Parts: sequence; C-alpha cells; structure tokens
Amino acid sequence: MKHTVLYNLFSILLLNSHLIADEKLEDISVITASKSPQNLQNITSNTEVITATEIEERHYNDISDAINSLSGVDINSNGGLGQNSSLYLRGFDTNKVLVLIDGIRYNDVSSLSGAAFAHLMIKNIEQIEVIKGAQSGIWGADASAGVINIISKKAKEGFYINASQEHGSFETSKTHAGISYKNDRFYLKASHNHISTNGFSSVAPRGSNLDSFEDDGYENDTTSLKAGFQINATNKIDIAHTIIDTDTKADPYDSTIYAFDPNGQYDIESKTKLSSINFNHVDSFNEVNLFAKQSTFERYYPQDAFSQHFSGETKEYGVTSKIPYGEEHFVLWGGEYKDFEDRGAIDKSYDNKAFFISNHNKFSGLLGGETIVTESLRQDNYSAFDNKLTGKIGLKHIHGSIEGLTTSINYGTAYNVPTHYHLYDPFSGNSSLNAEDTKGYDITLAYKDLKLTYFNNNINNMIEYQSNYDANGNWIGGNFENVNGESKLKGFEVAYEKEIIDNTLLSLNYTNLDAKDREGNFLARRADESLKFSLDYYGIDKFHLGLNGEYIGERYERPNKQGTQTGKYTIANFTSNYQVDKHMSLYGKVVNITDKYYQTADGYSSSPRAIYGGMKLNY
Repeated sequence: MKHTVLYNLFSILLLNSHLIADEKLEDISVITASKSPQNLQNITSNTEVITATEIEERHYNDISDAINSLSGVDINSNGGLGQNSSLYLRGFDTNKVLVLIDGIRYNDVSSLSGAAFAHLMIKNIEQIEVIKGAQSGIWGADASAGVINIISKKAKEGFYINASQEHGSFETSKTHAGISYKNDRFYLKASHNHISTNGFSSVAPRGSNLDSFEDDGYENDTTSLKAGFQINATNKIDIAHTIIDTDTKADPYDSTIYAFDPNGQYDIESKTKLSSINFNHVDSFNEVNLFAKQSTFERYYPQDAFSQHFSGETKEYGVTSKIPYGEEHFVLWGGEYKDFEDRGAIDKSYDNKAFFISNHNKFSGLLGGETIVTESLRQDNYSAFDNKLTGKIGLKHIHGSIEGLTTSINYGTAYNVPTHYHLYDPFSGNSSLNAEDTKGYDITLAYKDLKLTYFNNNINNMIEYQSNYDANGNWIGGNFENVNGESKLKGFEVAYEKEIIDNTLLSLNYTNLDAKDREGNFLARRADESLKFSLDYYGIDKFHLGLNGEYIGERYERPNKQGTQTGKYTIANFTSNYQVDKHMSLYGKVVNITDKYYQTADGYSSSPRAIYGGMKLNY
C-alpha cells in the first residue's frame, strides 16, 4: 500500500508539472520563527501557516482539526469534541511541542501531556504558525519537535461587530460574538465563544455500536480581551487576557474489569487563564519589548483512585532587543525568567533563567539569487535540572538562475525536562527520569508549488509511557521510563498546491515516518504514512465548495507494531460557503461523508457522519 500511495501522489504531481509561483509567501508575516515578525519567504526554518481564510472556508471543529491538515502531523483523539487529543509532530508526541497563544505559553506544567488541544476552539483566529524542527535554541524547553503559535485576530481601524451561530449533529451548538474599536491612539477588542454538545460516548470497544452507549457531552466558554495604548510615536503598551472554561463528560476507569466503562460518566472541569502585558519601544537604534506573562491551569476530576485536582502556574518575565544593521540584517537578543509551579497534589516548583541571541542575514546577488542565514544560541539555567546550552543554524537560498527554486537546510539541538507529573505521580511517576536531548536537521527542496523535505531527529533518553498487561492482554497500569539509548525519528514530507483548472485549487501533502527506539522497535501510535488532501472550487458566483480529508497508513496501539491496528483508512469531509452579501454568509459541512468506521486510538470512538450548518454576520 505504501508504494501505491506514493506512486499515485507523484503521478498527480507530474501531470501538473506546469507550476506557478506561490505569491502568498510575499503576504504572510511570521512571528514565531525568530520572536520577531519576518516575511515567510525570509525564514529558514521549515514553517507552515494556516491562514484565517483557510479556517473560515473549511470550518474546522477545533484547533487540532486544523493542524491535522498539515504534513508531519498525526492526531489521536479519545472521543469527540472536547475529549483528550494527542498530537504527534514528525513522530514526537504532544509534550515535545511548545504551544503558544498570542505568544503566551499554553503547555500545562501540571500535566503529563503538554498542551490541551481539545479545548482550543477555532473562532477568532488570524493564523496558526507551525515551526517544525528543534527550536530550543530560540524557545528553550518543550520545543524539541517545534513550536505552534495560535494568533488571534487584531482590531481593525474603526468600529466592528461580528457574530456567528452553528448547529448540527449530536445537538451541537456553537455561538460566537465579537466587538472591536481602534483609532490612532488606542484599540479594544473582545470576543466570546460558547460551545455545547451532547456528543457521543468517548469510550467504545472496537466494532461496537455507538448508539448502545450513553453520550459524553462537552461545554466550552472562551472569552478573550485585547487592548493597547499608543503612548507616543515610539512607545506603546499591549495587554491580552484569555479565559477558557470547560466541562467535559467522560467515561470512568473500572478497576474491576481493567477497562474504561462506556456507560459510566463523570465530569472533568477545567479553567485556563492566559495573560500578558507588553511594553514596546522603537527608536533609530533598536526595538525593545519588555513583557510579563502568566498561564494558570485548574483541572478538577472526581475523587477516585486515579483522579485528583491539578493546579499549575507559569510566570514569565523578559526583555528582547532587535538591532538592525546593514540592508537586511538584524541581531535579536534577550533574557527571560520563568517560574513553574505545581500547586495540586504534587506540590513542586522550579525556575529557569535564560539568555538567548539570534543573528539573521540576507545577502543578495550570491550565486545569482538571495541567501538567508540564521544562527541562534541559548543558555538555560534551572534550579531543579541540569543547565542546557542549545543552538540552531539555518541556511536558505532562493535561486536566481532557476525561477521558483529554493533550497534550505536547518540543524538544531533541543531538550525536554520531565514534568512533575512524569516524576512524582503516585501511579505512573518515575523520579529517576532524565531530560531528553534531541539533535535534528531537515533539508528542503522547493520548486514553485512543490516542496520536498527530509527530516532526521535523534533523541537520547526519550520519555515514554510503558504499559503493563496481564496474561490475558488486559492493561494493568504502567509508568514513565527513559527509553535507553538513541531513538530515531526520520522521514520525508511532500507538499503540493496548484490551481489545476480555472477556479479549482488542489492541495496535497504526504508524510512518510520511520519512528523507532534504540532497539529498532517501532514507536506506538505513530502512522507510518499519511496523505492529506483538499479540493476547493470557486467557479460559482458567491459560492465556495470544498472537499478535504486524509488517508492514514499503518498505525499500531503498542510498540513494535503490536496490539490493535488503528490505521489503514480514508476519511473525507465536505464544506460549502455562500456569501449572501458583504455582511452575511451561510455555510454547511458534512464530516466523514462516507460514514467510515475508524478509531485513532484503540477503544476510543471517532465521529460517524455528522452534518453542521451556520451563519456569520460582520458589521
């Protein structure tokens, strides 16, 4: 199957060999790659951006649904909307990805799994920036696989209001309302999103009928506030505050049968608060940002043998200075202080002090084109772990002799410190865990609308959950361990986007992943290949019609291709949009149009065919 999918993909690419330049690169600005805005075509790092237009046309259910459309991404979901989701980026699991919301850290210090993607809703998003590869040389810990920065929409000049309403299967309702005002002295923007759904059972033994189990509902209220004040021509202040309040119904673990009960139910309540204040100063010499950020996480579970109250907080203070020199060169340096505190049943804390510096150069005329070079170095000093020195270097050349040809290479080092949960959880913790160390590189060849990337990462002391099973194959617990020696995550990605006929846009991306531990055993829950696709048609006045989906190759529940096969399926979704006038639009979507039965994680359900429709208003 692997060779068939790859052959078909390249056949399509060859049939559409008359490629055209991607003009969108000139219009997209990215912050995350260097902690400073840069044009996408001037970034050496392997970077993908999901724009507001894509989000609004495809009507993704949540952030993880949107990110799953990218190459190198594999999502395992434990049920429907609001249920826990695990993201694998180039084979790295979720807690190896640093997730930011408007630059504020979203990784939960009290959690074993990093960022809770399940609670990130898709409204009010300007763009999602995904920087792949080892990024600790810029961002520090938790960036071994890369960085995802979710950037909310900014206030536009004048007064605006917007609203939307969606209804659909499983008695799902989504409501959004926003208001903003901006003039040359200040701006204010507020939005609120409410989601409620009866959902479907999160736990369902493989092959069973979902209708025979009770539903697991979900509610989410997300409120965001952004404001800023222009003090004078060179100084301004920006503040942001977001509250994510959720209530999830889930299925409890029954220790008498060593399994989760699909007809049981309990509540999981969580509240996340993300806040930041930034002072920006610009003069003829440099641009300075002074900032303070805070992330707090509260999660409440029923008081049974496996659950407790989790409470975590991260405070961050820092400064950056960007100093331009020459025509298109700059140095960015800065320092940060972070305090990580777990205030739940695990009462632990540690702090981190860091200094970092990056240099960016762009040279014109070399080899008849443009050459971009970036170097980054960062020193992190910890109160509870070994200090770390990490770095990154990137080289990109935009060829002048062959129009549309670009080549780039990146190399970086990274690390992940174990969380308090990894270390001290009474059921699965291991206080002897060491930090993971990663060395990785990627090489990219891009020709107009076609991009090929090879990536290779070596991880020393990878932290993995090791499950234990009884003689009958039933799960009986487990604990976290460092996988001895060097694990290897390598593979390649192919991405292609082309207007194949008038008003019809085809997008494809293919990922082939080889993820193994030191002994050569395949790591669990990683698909060995995937093909993501979308076809968008704009040929009917005021209409947009879209088809998107994915094929997932072999994926097994346990290491070394043991346990249940959870891959080898294809799903597709349909979307339609109608622009009534400049203020109103209507849309509809069908999820899993063929009603394909599949599970991304063994024993956890995935959505059957579902239908949704909505309306958006803008004034």
